[in-house]
Amino acid sequence: MSGILWIVIVGFVAGIIARLISPGPKEPSGFVLTTVLGIAGAFLATFIGQAIGHYGPEQGAGFITATLGAVVVLFIWNRLVARGSISDRGLNQ
Repeated sequence: MSGILWIVIVGFVAGIIARLISPGPKEPSGFVLTTVLGIAGAFLATFIGQAIGHYGPEQGAGFITATLGAVVVLFIWNRLVARGSISDRGLNQ
């Protein structure tokens, strides 16, 4: 249970930092979406790190790589919204 809580806390902080690094009008806002952004970034960083051999099978991404992953996820989000593939109605309130 503490592992999940730690992932949520690190994900939230990584999401906030990613939003500060890459601000834009089409960014997801709110506690839940910021946390999901950070957690998605952590999973992306872990997946890529394990694929290239930087992390072992049982290791996860650190705080810095989770933040970098969240910036990548935010960039992808912005491109999808800008292209019109997804709608951001109701998310930026």
